[in-house]
Amino acid sequence: MQTQRICLWSGPRNISTALMYAFGQRSDTEIIDEPLYAHYLHVTGAAHPSREEVMASMQTDGAAVIRDVILGPCTKPVLFMKQMAHHLVDIDRSFMRETVNILLIRDPKEMLPSLAKVIGIPTLKDTGLKIQSELLMKLREMGQSPPILDARELLLAPRDVLSILCDRLRFPFEESMLSWPRGGNLADGVWAPHWYHNVHQSVSFVPYQPKKEPFPETLEGVLSECLPYYDVLRADAICGDS
Repeated sequence: MQTQRICLWSGPRNISTALMYAFGQRSDTEIIDEPLYAHYLHVTGAAHPSREEVMASMQTDGAAVIRDVILGPCTKPVLFMKQMAHHLVDIDRSFMRETVNILLIRDPKEMLPSLAKVIGIPTLKDTGLKIQSELLMKLREMGQSPPILDARELLLAPRDVLSILCDRLRFPFEESMLSWPRGGNLADGVWAPHWYHNVHQSVSFVPYQPKKEPFPETLEGVLSECLPYYDVLRADAICGDS
C-alpha cells in the first residue's frame, strides 16, 4: 500500500492542533504530532516549556526522524504530520519531494500576542513566517503547488475550506473531520499541557472571533517584520467561497 504522507507546515499559536485532530477523525488517516520538535530543541537550545521532557520522549536526530518517522512505516493510506516550520533547522529538505506539503498561516496581529504569553517577546524566526515563505518558493521549484490555509478562513467556513483542501489532496472530505472528542488525542506530544489547553476544551473548530484587546506596543517591531511574509502567503490561501 502506498501511503500519502502529508506535512502541515504551520507557525505556532495557530489552529494546527485542531486541524491535526480533524484529520485524526478520518477513517483512513494516522496522525503524528511535531516529529521534529526534539531535534529543533536539541540543535537550537531554545528554552521552551518542558524542554528536557520533550527531548527525552523523542528522537533528537532530525535525519533519523525523517528516515524512521516522516518516511517510515505507516499502516494507513494517509499519514498526516503536524509540523512547525521553524523546526526546519539544519535539516535537508529534499525529503519534501516525497511528501504532500500544506502551509498553515495566521494573521500575525492575532498570533503574536498569543505566542508572547508562552515564550516572551517572539522574534520573526519564532513565528515561522519567513521560513514558510521560503518553503513556498522551494516547493514550487520542486514542481509542487502546496495548498495554503489561513486560520481565519478555516474558522469562518471549516466545511468549505476542508472540502476544497481534500479535493486538492485528491481524497474525499469526511464529515467526521468537523468534530472530535474533548480532552485531547493519544497522538499529542508530551508538551501538550503547556500549549494545548484551549484545544483540549474544544470538540470542533471554534467560530472565528477577532481579537478585541489592543495590539501590544512591545510587539510592533516584530509585527512589521512579519506582515510582508504573511501578505505574500495570504494572497494564495484557500477561502470558503473559492
